[in-house]
Amino acid sequence: MTAPTFGPVGQPPTLPSGATAPLSPAFAANGLLFLSGQLPFRTDGSLETGSIEAQTRQCLLNIETVLKEQGLDRSAIVKTTIWLTDVADFAGFNAAYAEFFGQTFPARSTVRSDLMLPGARVEIEVVAAAV
Repeated sequence: MTAPTFGPVGQPPTLPSGATAPLSPAFAANGLLFLSGQLPFRTDGSLETGSIEAQTRQCLLNIETVLKEQGLDRSAIVKTTIWLTDVADFAGFNAAYAEFFGQTFPARSTVRSDLMLPGARVEIEVVAAAV
């Protein structure tokens, strides 16, 4: 499946409460795919509660899954925005992030912020070229 030219992509996720989240996993516009922020949820819906490296890897795997559903891979990522709950986690996050991207890094912004999900230490949002 390829991303639409313009519009929501994928089905809204189901929250642990059973409610549907009021968001699209991604939104296509003008050759770009804007992914909603990914938290470190495992495929079974549970939260990865390990180290910042483990949480970062899980977020990046989630991103890769959304991209793959649209026929894209990590090389399509042109911009990331990162939220960390603790500046002390930056080095561990950065190591896992660098491991994922290898030698070609997208543009990036990183900020410290509280997250809406207790126990989540990182959230990652990406923009990918969908052409």
